Amino acid sequence: MFRFLITSVLILVSGVGVHAFHSVELINGASVQGEIVLERADALYVDLGFELLEVPRAAIVAAQGRDVTTGQFPVELQTAETLYEVSTDRRDQTIRDWMDTLGEAVALVQTPTGLGSGFVIHENGYVVTNDHVIAGEHRISITIFEEGVNELSKVTYDQVRIVATSSELDLALLKIETETPTSFVTVPLAAADEGLREGQTVFAIGSPLGLDRTVSEGIISVANRVINGRLYLQTTTQINPGNSGGPLFNLKGEVVGVNNMKIAAVGAEGLGFSISSGILKSFIDNRDAYAFDPRNPNAGFRYMDPPKLK
Repeated sequence: MFRFLITSVLILVSGVGVHAFHSVELINGASVQGEIVLERADALYVDLGFELLEVPRAAIVAAQGRDVTTGQFPVELQTAETLYEVSTDRRDQTIRDWMDTLGEAVALVQTPTGLGSGFVIHENGYVVTNDHVIAGEHRISITIFEEGVNELSKVTYDQVRIVATSSELDLALLKIETETPTSFVTVPLAAADEGLREGQTVFAIGSPLGLDRTVSEGIISVANRVINGRLYLQTTTQINPGNSGGPLFNLKGEVVGVNNMKIAAVGAEGLGFSISSGILKSFIDNRDAYAFDPRNPNAGFRYMDPPKLK
């Protein structure tokens, strides 16, 4: 039965090339190497030589074809459309050097009752923030700080749509709606959480207490801290009210976490927490499961109290 399946697949994709070889990178940081013998809308089928493996597209970060003459993987294959970029070839730079590149992609998120931070993950205006920053609100504005030739411009967008949100994960995906096509500066997500280690330098950009474009530096204290059933990155980076929803970067300029909260107590210092990029990628990849429903009175709209009877 298994031999028949392999034979049938090879007949269907005879145009792919019998000697092709591919590397498929997965969202959990692992990779699969073999021949992609069939591509479907929901999955890729990889011939490992001894078994045919079905790999869901939702689990794939990237897939590349190897040049058999050089041994390199220059050919990028089409995978499921994602709203974020995963970078694998960046080098460490100083925080000062990264500020010129990353600053324009970090946003100030405001509602009638508060403010927070966010960051742009897709050039069409998709922005990530915390659910608690926008929970219960329907009027949201996003401010982007655009670098000009001689000055910094503060551009505010008032037409913002909630795409997906999860109070359980405390993540939200927003979409800036513009009348004309606009290409926004974006930041990439880290390829895998496995690269994080205690003592690694990280930094945050956000708007603590409304002080926009504020940068703070720290290290990863614990890479997998559990609090109230949620998994966090614990960091010494200063996280204050207004930093919520903003990005936590490594020195490669990749988002390793979404800043979420701090522990404020007498004598407590350097206890900030961020949601890992792995959880964020899962949230975005499964955004249809977290899709915002405006008809649900518990999902995103704030209702005024009814008038009291006299």
